Amino acid sequence: MHIPMTLIKSCDFEVCAFNWGSTCHALAITVGDGICPMCDTTLKSFGKGGILEKHGGVGACKVTHCRYNRSLECSADSIHVKIQSGHAECDTFAAW
Repeated sequence: MHIPMTLIKSCDFEVCAFNWGSTCHALAITVGDGICPMCDTTLKSFGKGGILEKHGGVGACKVTHCRYNRSLECSADSIHVKIQSGHAECDTFAAW
């Protein structure tokens, strides 16, 4: 069975190594520490990594109280990552 990965529509965290022009190029990110929907994959660096031809997706979500969390997978159509208190955070997060 093929289940499509939730895409990262845009990312405002420009100092992340996977962010090229407000687009995430990590194959997959992990969101959350259980409570806060921050991007656990963020790597602060002006050196760039990831795969330029790929748009990043959400590989796992550990924020169990998000309405889009289904068995630790994101079920949103897409997400936006914003800057919140100096770190990258899922702006699509919506608490139950």
